[in-house]
Amino acid sequence: MAQTIAPPATGAVTPAPIPLKAIAPWALFTGVLMLVLLYFIGAEQGATSLLSGTDVHEWVHDGRHLLGFPCH
Repeated sequence: MAQTIAPPATGAVTPAPIPLKAIAPWALFTGVLMLVLLYFIGAEQGATSLLSGTDVHEWVHDGRHLLGFPCH
């Protein structure tokens, strides 16, 4: 038995634009999150350390080298 395939729709579908008010909170959240991650990779366990010990440094050690931060 052969299956029949429906022809494609003739009208073009255009996506609805996303308003800036809907994007702005997510963009702000993403920006702040990226700055926090950059701090922990680049500066934590240094002169401006927020946490004691070397745990954070060990967890992000390879990321520091990948991004070009000197650490030893």
